[in-house]
Amino acid sequence: MSIPGLVGALQLWSETAAGTARLINHSENHTFRIDAPFGETYSLRVHRPGYQSRASIESELAWLIALRRDTRLPVPKPIKGRNRQILQVFDSPGHEPRLAVLFAYAPGQEPSPTSNLGELFVTLGGFAAQMHQHVVEWRRPDSFVRQVWSAERILDADGLWGNWRAAREITPAIRSTLDRLDGLLRVQLAEYGTSADRFGLIHADMRLGNLLVDGDDVTLIDFDDCGFCWFAYDFAAAISFHETHLAIPALKAAWLEGYTAVRSLSAADLAAMDTMVMLRRMALLAWISSHGETSLAQTHAPGFAAGTARLAERYMESAQPLK
Repeated sequence: MSIPGLVGALQLWSETAAGTARLINHSENHTFRIDAPFGETYSLRVHRPGYQSRASIESELAWLIALRRDTRLPVPKPIKGRNRQILQVFDSPGHEPRLAVLFAYAPGQEPSPTSNLGELFVTLGGFAAQMHQHVVEWRRPDSFVRQVWSAERILDADGLWGNWRAAREITPAIRSTLDRLDGLLRVQLAEYGTSADRFGLIHADMRLGNLLVDGDDVTLIDFDDCGFCWFAYDFAAAISFHETHLAIPALKAAWLEGYTAVRSLSAADLAAMDTMVMLRRMALLAWISSHGETSLAQTHAPGFAAGTARLAERYMESAQPLK
């Protein structure tokens, strides 16, 4: 799969001018591996039209650059084009102009959900805590703008990722259960609040598909969904699509081990983690509904609504106020 104008777009960077492109991922955006003539390798992200604005992408890149400057977190390195700008625009015949960013290639493979993930989740918890601490201390540029992953922007019919009610396999019984969950989540999150110690800029998509593991080295990639949300949501994102797995309690404990070694959490923060798992699950239900053309959505769609309802029933049986 290619994009009209992509070959010409490679001329925007001196590093890739004579390179070849191979699609390696398609979810929100298209990600290509670019092999340059003398053995160098890069990753090119071509943004999906209408998802992120130019200002929003530039804000994402500003945070990425700040993280590389201020921390030792292993995050992607964006590369400037010939015009000395990181974000590039190219013509795509028959379509509107496309936005693209080139990154230095990071080695590694996506970890398998069936592998031993305990140590990896300790690492992920530490990564999340370092990012959250950076956000609390970092002064964002005045022009900074990113989406807000609020309860409303996830659960409303016109949510950022679509309408969970339109997902496949939602029977009347499932719909009734999820309507009750929807209402409870809104109440609980309003109680929990958005004070600066618990709500701020987060990666928002730290799932296995956005990790590259190379031996003992782990690189966190794809900040395209970063935005303002509850810090605990980064744990929920880490277990995306696997919330029903029996290993989740152990992975939660491992994530907390890594996180609390860097940054403390209150009792309310700890209580909110299961709430974030359910909020994320509803976001994924909406995403599957609106991204049915992707292989990721097609893989997880069967039974996802029913699994969400089962999780919701268990959650609502023991849910406590988040104060």
